[in-house]
Amino acid sequence: MIFWIILPISLSLVSLIGTWSVYAIAVYNNHVCSLGDWGAAKYCNKNDSTECCLVPTISSSGTSLPENSLFSAIISGGAFLFLVFSIFHHAHIMEKNAKQALLSRIALVFGIVAATGAFAAGNCNPGNLPLLHHLGAALSFTCICFYTVLLTSLTGRCLLTGFEKYLYPLRIISSAIQISFTIGYSILFAQPDYRAIHVSAVFEWMLSVNLELFELSYVVEFAYFYSWMLSNLLIKRDEQKPLILSMS
Repeated sequence: MIFWIILPISLSLVSLIGTWSVYAIAVYNNHVCSLGDWGAAKYCNKNDSTECCLVPTISSSGTSLPENSLFSAIISGGAFLFLVFSIFHHAHIMEKNAKQALLSRIALVFGIVAATGAFAAGNCNPGNLPLLHHLGAALSFTCICFYTVLLTSLTGRCLLTGFEKYLYPLRIISSAIQISFTIGYSILFAQPDYRAIHVSAVFEWMLSVNLELFELSYVVEFAYFYSWMLSNLLIKRDEQKPLILSMS
């Protein structure tokens, strides 16, 4: 049913428009430096002066008032939509190709954990609860890497739309970008040099946009999704029953 394409579209747009709006407000209020400002003169570790600004990561953009409330709302809403997206996609796989149930379940687990980590990161202000925030963010980023790889693998294994021959190579590229930028972000963010941290911020924004484009590509699958497919989450199909029961 074409109506369900609203889910991946909403997920992508809420995350894309929301996070960049938070960033714009933070830059306007001089709470974070601009992504285009590579000079270290205005950089400060603690945003306690109007003369300095924080490195423009997604997290630091949502640290200060008034943008931190919008940041929490956007990340929480995005995490919820991502959770729904993961569940619905699993139901679609179960309907069209139950033989891939195990792989789809593993992907679902990573999707749920990623959504949980993002929710924790969004609701734990990095200025007040840095440990919980960064733990949630690290958990989310890591699980998203596994999730994109597993969903890409399912694209190659399952025939849901007939467009897989076009989607599969695109998602392979997207997954490779997601993993590469996540690794680069993780390494550079831990460096003491401002330029290295600034590059890590650029990587974080790029992996965020890449994920949103990856999610948006599922408009194709959700155009073939029907609400009755959710019943697959409540029943045990014959293909999944233990062998001893199927032989009785």
